[in-house]
Amino acid sequence: MSRFFALAFWFLAGPVAAQELALPASARQVSERISPLDSYALPTGVFTDGGVPTRVVEGKVERTTWRLQAGSSTTLQILDPLRSQLETQGFDITFECEARACGGFDFRFDTEVVPTPDMYVAINDFRFLSATRGSEVLSLLVSRNPPDGYLQMIRVTPEKSTPAPIVVEETVVSAGGLLADLDRNGHVILGDLRFETGEVALGVGPFGSLTLLAGYLADNPGTRLALVGHTDDTGDLQANIDVSTRRAQAVRTRLVEAHGVSADRVQAQGMGYLSPITSNATPEGRELNRRVEAVLLVN
Repeated sequence: MSRFFALAFWFLAGPVAAQELALPASARQVSERISPLDSYALPTGVFTDGGVPTRVVEGKVERTTWRLQAGSSTTLQILDPLRSQLETQGFDITFECEARACGGFDFRFDTEVVPTPDMYVAINDFRFLSATRGSEVLSLLVSRNPPDGYLQMIRVTPEKSTPAPIVVEETVVSAGGLLADLDRNGHVILGDLRFETGEVALGVGPFGSLTLLAGYLADNPGTRLALVGHTDDTGDLQANIDVSTRRAQAVRTRLVEAHGVSADRVQAQGMGYLSPITSNATPEGRELNRRVEAVLLVN
């Protein structure tokens, strides 16, 4: 099997033609947000004089993220082949920078980034690129949290153009992705649930992940789920175990009361900060660690 799969982008440039952008075979689409009419502040330079210079563009805005197995690859090694392919497809690279040269923390937080856990940016280890082709603009943001790599693409096409949608071989649909990960790995992060530091209440929703889990349990009567809450490392351990347990219980209650899941098929536990998925040294890391996971239990 080839190390790469073809990620096909369809652009409108005269006659419609398919353009391919190859990503590593381990790349998995995490999210896709499409706004038929929106605006995007495309960065055109590094952080300076209190801000990042931008060019505001309007049209159809597509925000897509992927996660991949980076291994020992640097962000430059991930970005370089993508840059070359864009240039081959007729894009002009208008701006490019590396973490510290971009402005580090200031650039990252003055630039549009898809929220965690769909996208992760290490303040000292990321690269950014802006490109244009006629009236079409595109940006790529690459970062790492070893062994994982993260890629964000924001693409804007003119309001009056009608490009075909992004097509990915072995397309990962949000719904299928969550359940496929649960089947394959035995656990999955419920990424659409949000908990701020110390907060235990679950919002009104609806939450797509819970709808999917309820459907999965209905279709698979021989399975149960354990909901496991996790926190960042703010505060002492016992307090965090209590918070994480109450978060998991809130999710369990929602599954039982709003989705009709039998109470004996879902249990709730809390781990506090004992099982982080990344460092708590940054705000992004702490946000990633505040989560609830579903663990598959097979009878």
